[in-house]
Amino acid sequence: MSESFSAEWLELREAQDARARDLGLALALRDALPLRPRLLDLGAGTGALTRWLAPLIGRAQAWLLVDADAALLEAAFSTIAERAEQQGIPATFPNRRTLLVHAPGGAWRVEGLVANLALAPHGLPLAQADAVVCSALCDLVSADWVEAMAAACASRRLPFYAALNTAGPARFTPPHPADAYLRRGFARDQARDKGLGGRALGDAAPAVLARAFTAHGYRVLTAPSPWRIRRGDRPLAQALTEGMLEAAARWERGASRRLQEWAAARQAQIAAGRLSILVPHCDLLALPPGVPG
Repeated sequence: MSESFSAEWLELREAQDARARDLGLALALRDALPLRPRLLDLGAGTGALTRWLAPLIGRAQAWLLVDADAALLEAAFSTIAERAEQQGIPATFPNRRTLLVHAPGGAWRVEGLVANLALAPHGLPLAQADAVVCSALCDLVSADWVEAMAAACASRRLPFYAALNTAGPARFTPPHPADAYLRRGFARDQARDKGLGGRALGDAAPAVLARAFTAHGYRVLTAPSPWRIRRGDRPLAQALTEGMLEAAARWERGASRRLQEWAAARQAQIAAGRLSILVPHCDLLALPPGVPG
C-alpha cells in the first residue's frame, strides 16, 4: 500500500505549497503545451496543483487527476468547484465523472482516475496526455519508478513537471541541540519503502529525476521552491513538527529523551510565536528534445 495523506493535512499545506512553487518553471511548462492541453496529474490528492496551475495555463484545458484514494479525488472535485464559484467562475457537472470550470480563458475539464501509482506508468492513459505533472510526489517514489516513468514519457515525447521535491533537511530557528537527531531520524524515515516501487528517494529525488530524463535526451530545468514557515504560522508549524517527530522517533529510539525535550521546546516556541522553519524543496521541469520552454 502506498503512502497516504489526510485531506486535512493537504488543505493545511496548500497555501504554503502555492507560495513555494517556482512560477518561472510553471510558465515554461505552460509555454511548452499545445493550445488545448491535456494534463495527467499523478498523486493529485485534493486537486491543489490543478487549482494553482490551471489559472496560469489560462486557456481551455483538460485534467485527469490520478490518486489511489477515491475519497481524496471526491474532495478534489468539490473543492475545485467551490473555489471557482467563490471567484465568480461557474462550475458544472455534465455527468458524474466530469467537472467543467467555465473559466474566462476557456473551460477546464476535470476527471478522476483511481489507480495504484506503484504500478505507474502501467495503467496510465499517457496516449491521451500532453504532459505529466505532480507535486510533492517524487521524493516518495523509487529510482526504478522514475526510470520507468522517464522511459514512458520519452516514448511519447511528454513533458514531465514535478514540483516540491524535498531537497535537504529542514532548518529550525532558533536551533536546538537535538535538531541533529530529528534530522537523522527523519532522513531515515524518508528513505523507507513508501509503497511506490521500493526504497523512497527522499532528498535524492531531484538528482535522480534529472539523470533519468537527461538520459532520454530531455532538457531538465530546476529551481528552488522552499517552504518558509513563518513564526506566526502556528497550525502548519505544529503539524510539521509533530509529523517529523513521529517519523524520527521510529528510528532514533536511543535518543527518545532528547527528542522529547526537542518536542517540548518546539511546542513552547510555536505557542510563543518564536519558531520559524525552512524546508528546502526543488521544482523540476523535463522537456523532450525540440520542445520550447
